Amino acid sequence: MTRTHAEHAELALLIEVAGTPKPGNVDRHRDHENLRFEHFLAGAVGASEGLRAAASGAPVGEAFETAVAGMANQRGGNTQFGCLLLLVPLVRAAAADELTREGVREVCAATTVADAAGFYRAFDHVDVAVAEPPEEMEPLDVRRGSDAVPALEERGMTLADVLARSEGDGNAAEWRAGFPRTFREAERLLDDDGPVTDRAARAFLRLLAETEDGFVRTTAGEAAAREATERARACLAGREDPEDLAAEFVDRGINPGTTADITCAALYVALERGLSV
Repeated sequence: MTRTHAEHAELALLIEVAGTPKPGNVDRHRDHENLRFEHFLAGAVGASEGLRAAASGAPVGEAFETAVAGMANQRGGNTQFGCLLLLVPLVRAAAADELTREGVREVCAATTVADAAGFYRAFDHVDVAVAEPPEEMEPLDVRRGSDAVPALEERGMTLADVLARSEGDGNAAEWRAGFPRTFREAERLLDDDGPVTDRAARAFLRLLAETEDGFVRTTAGEAAAREATERARACLAGREDPEDLAAEFVDRGINPGTTADITCAALYVALERGLSV
């Protein structure tokens, strides 16, 4: 039986967290102090209602908020907020038989002020680590959640507008550019072989080696972001053991969350394009 688009998205969330080693991230071998593997499993299941809504044609913001509210129904807090921000428009594009860079670009460009409001309301459900906004965007600081919606509506900003102003955020960059890293890594996943969880871990290392992680930059600083990318390159070159690096980064709190988000999105595209599990 063929899986639905929403089932592929839920499976992508599950495979992403099960892949190991992913230096700094929760995976099936490593937990953080207050955020554990089981929380991610529960988050993936909880997000399913919102993912089904996206596949059924619900507005992006509404589907995203529903997915985040369900994801947050576990004790760990934020598990997959960024993954869902990427998955929802991808699911919408897939449901319209347009899972291409152009197709998802059109989904993102068509977002409305109401979609942006749904995005802001999602922050009411879970704490998300984000960078300080530019001064002119302070009234629209996403950490205000639904309290920022009146200012958002006054300015008439769509969700695409909001993310266009999110400089330095890797997920927002995917939205702006038509998900280039997502689709490129999906092809690599399809060209790879072996267990899908192993492919996911290799995809994570490739993505981290290519681009500094925005979440690491926000939570641990510029030097840590540079180091994470340099050491991922060393792992790919065989100069470091990714298992050892994974343990070290967890201990130090260096958590490449944006890289995990794009890994998840790439897994989704690959599953839609025939990656077998």
